[in-house]
Amino acid sequence: MIEDLVLRSRSRRRFQESRRVSLQVLRDLVQVARLAPSAANLQPLRYILSVDHEVNARIFDCLAWAGYLTEWSGPPPGERPSAYVVMLGDLRVTENFGCDHGIAAQTLMLAAAERGLGGCIIGSIEREPLRRSLAIAPRYEILLVLALGYAVEEVVIEDMADGDVRYWRDPSGVHHVPKRPLKEIILAEFGS
Repeated sequence: MIEDLVLRSRSRRRFQESRRVSLQVLRDLVQVARLAPSAANLQPLRYILSVDHEVNARIFDCLAWAGYLTEWSGPPPGERPSAYVVMLGDLRVTENFGCDHGIAAQTLMLAAAERGLGGCIIGSIEREPLRRSLAIAPRYEILLVLALGYAVEEVVIEDMADGDVRYWRDPSGVHHVPKRPLKEIILAEFGS
């Protein structure tokens, strides 16, 4: 059921770094994402895949991990992702990527969850250092980085209290994610 898959596809930020993900698995995930809808069917997205420990370390250094967890600078060695997908927009195809990268990222993350992987879609990126580190040509806009691996983090969804959207970790490391209630987000209903 799709709802179960969405619930398994939480933002996870701690992994079994030693448990490797293959390049073929990343290719398979991009294959699923490539089939997703694209505005005007332009298909402007391009991808850089890494399961290389050294390259992964360079990517990791260009990412911010959890804005609300101000005391946490990201997963420590041993709990870092073992794979990354860097999502790019080809400026020669279009200069407006609209929602293509969101659709593709969510599709890829659902496919990853189906395969037992956890991950996090990261938009807080030091783009110029990443561009230099991976020798990304100027014709590509860096859109997102998807961090992937076998998660060790438990994520719990709970009802939002007092309008506070901030996620948090309890003393045992469980990651809590508040969600707005359905009655708050549906503004109107017409019909029976």
